[in-house]
Parts: sequence; structure tokens; C-alpha cells
Amino acid sequence: MDFMIVQSSNPVTLLGGGEATASDLSEALSIAPLLIAADSGADTAIRLGHVPGAVIGDLDSISTEARTIIPDDRIHHTPDQDSTDFDKALRRINAPMVIGVGFLGARLDHTLAALNTLITCSLPPCILLGSLDVVFALPQTCTLAIEPGTRVSLFPMRPVRGQSKGLLWPLDGLDLDPCGRIATSNAATGPVDISMEQTGAIMMLPRACLSAAILAISLP
Repeated sequence: MDFMIVQSSNPVTLLGGGEATASDLSEALSIAPLLIAADSGADTAIRLGHVPGAVIGDLDSISTEARTIIPDDRIHHTPDQDSTDFDKALRRINAPMVIGVGFLGARLDHTLAALNTLITCSLPPCILLGSLDVVFALPQTCTLAIEPGTRVSLFPMRPVRGQSKGLLWPLDGLDLDPCGRIATSNAATGPVDISMEQTGAIMMLPRACLSAAILAISLP
């Protein structure tokens, strides 16, 4: 079991070293005010005017400048070369929800690795905030309070089956597979309800649907 570095009763913002703007971070912090950085996300935080409450990672990317600004007791070295810094950090946060900024866009391999972590790390629930999208691991049951016409994209990271209401093209009876049929570029006809037989799919919604995504993944 991974040891916990961050314990919070409130949502947490986790900042990576990828694409992140001041408005991205400001929006995340308005919902999840505790800022944690994954390795070089510490430099991004400082560039955007914040000092993170903790830095977690193998520390091969954080700059010397960031190390001089951030207190030593906030920097946590986790020297595991078999996982990404996003994975290391997410697994060491105990919080009701994490909003990840700086993990989408930029390098494609980093983005794919982040999506893999969303599927393999079941807790805490996490939403990745990008310039155009909000992305999260689809829970087995999911309700989306979104408007008709809203883009709804579902990508299976492993074989999955499910049922849906409120989608232009229902999921019922479909075998979804990353090497076969996928379910991207669907659209809502109103509020959406999805019930999956198993977890293992990624949900992608427009950036404006952040509030709906938060409600969809919130633990009861």
C-alpha cells in the first residue's frame, strides 16, 4: 500500500509540468484550494505565483531555483522509476477529489500516461483540466447534468460494456474496446445516465462541463 503524504478533507489541486495557464490554475484552486505539485509542477506553480504545499515525485525535473523557494520539509522524494510523477503523487493524496492541471496537452506520451493512471488509480477520484476538455475515469454509474448537444466522448482503455440514457447514440449492446469499437464524439440529448458493467473507460467533456464532471465523480 502506498504511504500517504497529503491528508485533506477538502479537494486538492495537483499541478504537473505540462501546459497550464494562470486561469487554469485559478479555476482549479477556487474549487480545490490546497496546491500540490508533481515534480516539475513546482516550477509551474512558482511561475504562476504560488508555492505548493507539497512536491511529490522522483525530483529529476524540479529546478534548483524551485528547491530554494520551497521549504525542504515540503519536498517528498519518491524514487520509483516504474511510475510517472502524476501516478506517484495521486496515489499519495488522501482527499475527496483531485483536480489535475498541467497533465493534458504538450507531450502526447505524458498525456497517455496520465490517462492510464486515471484508470489504474481508483482513489482519489480525479478530473484532469485541459484547455478544451475535462477528463476523468468513468465510474460504473454516472449522471451528467449537461445540455442537449453537448459533446460526450467515451474512450475504452480496456474492454467494457454498458447502457446509457440521454445519448444520441446509446451504448446499449455495444462491446467497447481500445482495439475495436470506441465511443468518441457522441452527443447529449439531455441529462445523461450511464451504467457500466465494469470500469475502464475515460470520459471527455467540454471544458465548460467541469461542474457537471465534479458531480459525476463525487463520492456519496
